[in-house]
Amino acid sequence: MLRWLWLSLVIIGLDQISKQLVESSLMVYETIPVMPFFNLTLAYNEGAAFSFLSDQGGWQRWFFSGLALLVSIVMVIWMGRLQQRERLIAISLSLIIGGALGNFIDRVLFGHVIDFIDVYYEQWHWPAFNVADSAIFMGVVFMLFDAFRGESTESQLNK
Repeated sequence: MLRWLWLSLVIIGLDQISKQLVESSLMVYETIPVMPFFNLTLAYNEGAAFSFLSDQGGWQRWFFSGLALLVSIVMVIWMGRLQQRERLIAISLSLIIGGALGNFIDRVLFGHVIDFIDVYYEQWHWPAFNVADSAIFMGVVFMLFDAFRGESTESQLNK
């Protein structure tokens, strides 16, 4: 099932291109309204999800970089052991790997992750995120869907 790694490469490419386009077009924290619930806003995250540990002394850069690399390696090994019928898990893992490596590249090159998608409702804003984060989220959603649908449904879908 390693053939699904092309999806990881697509995610990495889309993630890096989108981040560079936004970074070359906006100043930090500059906002461009796109829709009544969506802005483009350039932000830098030195931590993990929801800026977890972003206020630390810099060690978190290397910790999260190492963690992303380790998790990606484990997931590639997992993908290599999947059966042909486990397509949704392969897709899930590919999305997560692509997202993890997209953010890994940012951390190693810049010391922070470039975020720019600002979704909000009235005055409440979800923390800014990026294409890599979206891929990780979708990978987890697909994985949960696969876990809850059960073996019998998967067997029926692959017939």
